Amino acid sequence: MARLVARRALRFAALVAASVLCIDSAVAAECTQPNTPIETDRPDVTNSSVVVPQGSWQSENGVNLSRRNGDVTFDGTESRVRFGAALCLEILLDVPSYFAAVRGQRGSGFSDAAPALKWQISPVSGTFDLAATVGAALPTGTTAVAGRGVRPYLQWPWSWDLGGGWSLAGMLTNTFTPADAHNKILSETTFLFERAFAERAFIFIEYVGDYRVHGGPALLLNVGGGYRITPVQQIDFHVGIGLNDNAPTYVLGVGYSVRVDNLF
Repeated sequence: MARLVARRALRFAALVAASVLCIDSAVAAECTQPNTPIETDRPDVTNSSVVVPQGSWQSENGVNLSRRNGDVTFDGTESRVRFGAALCLEILLDVPSYFAAVRGQRGSGFSDAAPALKWQISPVSGTFDLAATVGAALPTGTTAVAGRGVRPYLQWPWSWDLGGGWSLAGMLTNTFTPADAHNKILSETTFLFERAFAERAFIFIEYVGDYRVHGGPALLLNVGGGYRITPVQQIDFHVGIGLNDNAPTYVLGVGYSVRVDNLF
């Protein structure tokens, strides 16, 4: 009797182990693999709907020149560091950028550091991808540039492959600003059309809308593109044009990103 119970227990354990392996294999197949080309959160505002591969480190960097209300500002290096911590899960950090007033009265200084976790959900992997990001801008920067207090945020980037190199993407972000007495929540919505060429180059056109409780929205039209020098290196550019008075008059930017795979 004891032997029968032991055999059944072993069979049950083997069945559970096989099921776990099958689930792990299915999850792994849905997530980004090291043999796939680099995919970045820049140069558009809409972030990627997929994470970096498990065990990979990715650095995305750029510089911008922008004008708002007659003031011209230069900022860099606008760096985001992303690390594939597990299957379908990455840890990311927005490194503080330095904002320098080129012309006008705007203040100079550093932005906040903003750590976050990103989970790739991908209900229909490769066709419709969805991710969830939760993070917070920590009060480490210059108040005149970054504002006051902790600013938690929740973000939902998504993408839909339309075929023929075309794709539609977007993102909804809710940022909470407890230290702001007038606007305690900021909602941002983006929509993007992208066209890929020969798996190395892409161009895009994007709408960006920032909506506040008070003060009216800021609307921006963003166009740009990128080129993969190698499967794990990318250069990019973008040009943003403000569509109303609350948005910057223009934003010009260029960037470089690189990924290192199989760190563990």
